[in-house]
Amino acid sequence: MTQACHRKCVPPHYKDAELSKGECVCLDRCVAKYLEVHERMGKKLTELSLQDEELLKRVQQGTGTA
Repeated sequence: MTQACHRKCVPPHYKDAELSKGECVCLDRCVAKYLEVHERMGKKLTELSLQDEELLKRVQQGTGTA
């Protein structure tokens, strides 16, 4: 995330030691999007994992093995 947002928002050759307002806004948005996507992916993976566990339980019950 750090490298991706830095690459996207901060030019490779900069003159000022401090970030400009535009760079700060860009970084804030980039980090927010990254974290939102990370959270969504985590929820979806958890959901898929629970579905897999439920399917495995059904298969095991259907074959008579537990």
